[in-house]
Amino acid sequence: MKEKIVVLDFGGQYNQLIARRIRDLHVYSEILPFQTPLSELEDPSIKGIIFTGGPNSVYHETSPHIDEKIFSLGKPILGICYGAQLMAYTLGGKVEPIAEREYGARKVEVDSTSALFQGLEKQQQVFMSHGDQVTALPQGFRCISSSETCPNAAFEDKKRNLYAVQFHPEVEHSLKGQEMLTNFAYSICHCSPSWKPDDFLATKIEEIRQQVGDHKVLCALSGGVDSAVVAALVSRAIGKRLTCVFVDHGLLRKNEAKQVAETFSPMDLNFIKVDAADDFFAHLKGVEEPEQKRKIIGKCFIETFEKEEQKLDSNDYFLAQGTIYPDRIESGLGLSAKIKSHHNVGGLPKDIQFLGLVEPLKDLFKDEVRAVGKLLGLPDAIVHRQPFPGPGLGIRVVGEVTPAKVHIVQEADAIFREELEQNGIRPSQYFAALSNMRSVGVQGDSRSYDYAVVLRAVQTDDFMTAEPYEIPFSLLKHISERIINEVKGVNRVLYDSTSKPPSTIELE
Repeated sequence: MKEKIVVLDFGGQYNQLIARRIRDLHVYSEILPFQTPLSELEDPSIKGIIFTGGPNSVYHETSPHIDEKIFSLGKPILGICYGAQLMAYTLGGKVEPIAEREYGARKVEVDSTSALFQGLEKQQQVFMSHGDQVTALPQGFRCISSSETCPNAAFEDKKRNLYAVQFHPEVEHSLKGQEMLTNFAYSICHCSPSWKPDDFLATKIEEIRQQVGDHKVLCALSGGVDSAVVAALVSRAIGKRLTCVFVDHGLLRKNEAKQVAETFSPMDLNFIKVDAADDFFAHLKGVEEPEQKRKIIGKCFIETFEKEEQKLDSNDYFLAQGTIYPDRIESGLGLSAKIKSHHNVGGLPKDIQFLGLVEPLKDLFKDEVRAVGKLLGLPDAIVHRQPFPGPGLGIRVVGEVTPAKVHIVQEADAIFREELEQNGIRPSQYFAALSNMRSVGVQGDSRSYDYAVVLRAVQTDDFMTAEPYEIPFSLLKHISERIINEVKGVNRVLYDSTSKPPSTIELE
């Protein structure tokens, strides 16, 4: 019997991140909807339950609620943010709106005599994101953490193994959050570190075989680690029945189409390269709104793949793509708020002509995908390839996308990446984008009225939260000078120093 911790989804942005943090402890974890029947949660393999955050207020009738009987199952439960408020509210406590929404890093004091905080120092930095908070605890609970603005930052009913935190221990901004989750998984739920990534590999290969049966698969291969891992997984599952299609939509980085073709053509993946730049640019002409651009790019991709399927003289194909969890959560998965449509999620038309979608990585984060890639034996050049969005430079050009603007981004981006790599600087993601702002400048003793390029570099391990990378100013100045001198159409270079959240990593 594989022991596990179940995460009940109440619509927060970080739900799968919670499950991933538990899996980091080598304890299996999966997401279930909050409406999951109690009869399923009684499963003896479930050693603990976590309630996630969510965008709602527990005192509204239309908000997600829970059967009070769940607290009598005898299983440890940890409520996070909305989940903490829900626990308190359901058991007779009081939850009220606060005067000013609390968002970002905060200092709290914790009681290390609690099993949840054992081994931790009294003062901790945590990440808050809430507009309501618990103002009165239910009977049987005691406060185990507080701050100047949040008197019940965490509370527990030790007798019933119920724990709750107003903050988010799963995100990087909570510096000792993983230790808190470790205490919950090991000390409170008494789980053992028995789950391994190899288990995921075997499970997914079998799932692909069950889903596809005797049919074939056409894989949307971008050259990035996500789609490359999907291709390797599907190839491992069904062998020669896989065909990989790489679409050059004209929105790739400088020389990227050539590099991808050289990398994947020798592999045994039935590799097909399609030049579709003219078609993509034609559909994007005159379009400025980011969501519309994403949907157009997603539709163009599907139409291109459908044309290739028709050339293969068969309607016997599933479509495989490298969708990962951040793509789905930002596109509005389940109860989560929609941030932006990813071309392979919210950008997909409803009437695709394939038998179905194969998305074996849809519950994983980027670094988990890389770990799977290593297990599959993919070369480091692919596993550690710089992340690149499916819509490509289409979302790194603010406003209308034209070949001339894409050329500017390609050249500026190549300079930025070259300089960082030559100086041994490798953030999690780094790129140049083109703003829609034009400004007056002086070049060659003449007036110019050209574009501003925006440089972006962030550090993250899960791509759900990210911090701006501190590039030395002298290097930034050198990069700016090179871009202005070498890239026609640019007279200003800006550096984006915003964290995620509140921004996203990409500009659109």
